[in-house]
Amino acid sequence: MQKWRWDRFFEAFPYIWDGLRVTVEFTLLGSLVAYTLGLLFAVLRRLRIPVVDQILWAFIEFVRSTPLLVQIFVLYWLVRPELLSGLPTDVQRLVVGVTALGVHYACYTSEVYRAGIEAVPQAQWEAARALNLPRTRTWTDVVLPQAIPRVLPALGNYTIAMFKEVPLLSAIVVLDMVYQVKTEYAADIGGAGPEAWLAVGLTFFALSYPCSLLVRKLAQRVGTL
Repeated sequence: MQKWRWDRFFEAFPYIWDGLRVTVEFTLLGSLVAYTLGLLFAVLRRLRIPVVDQILWAFIEFVRSTPLLVQIFVLYWLVRPELLSGLPTDVQRLVVGVTALGVHYACYTSEVYRAGIEAVPQAQWEAARALNLPRTRTWTDVVLPQAIPRVLPALGNYTIAMFKEVPLLSAIVVLDMVYQVKTEYAADIGGAGPEAWLAVGLTFFALSYPCSLLVRKLAQRVGTL
């Protein structure tokens, strides 16, 4: 068995730091897409527009039932050459990665939003109709201000989950923490052993766990509203 080397453990952190910025960047951009698109999906499904509702339901179920890694490959090898061929390679990977993360998690956040919307008391909808509020104002002034605070903890959990799935993008050469250790560190040190992967795991834990505690406190706060 290979002897544990603490020097290799600590040598991994500069490479991890180089990839951390990329990991956080993809997480934030992917979350923005997921939150926005998920809310759009939820509102459209609530409106129950014929055909549109059925298409959305089928799309959401398809995305939720297929692996994220497969979706990344489909976007990268089939969609990217057709739509993004004129852009720099780094930009192509950014667009593919953010789109894959955002769309995948939008299909989950849409159900979260839907639960929050359905939790708004029926009396609120009836009051808006009694006041003859336009549909847009009903959503922006009555429904969403009550629904969105209820779902913030669940959205936070999905952001944490997305952060931990960004390493899947290393398969298309996104320079996140995993890619940096698997490629750059391994090339310089002569292979990425367990020391380096433990360092990666501890970095994810050090960032994810405090965030999960904050989400838990937020959930308690929301529960008291």
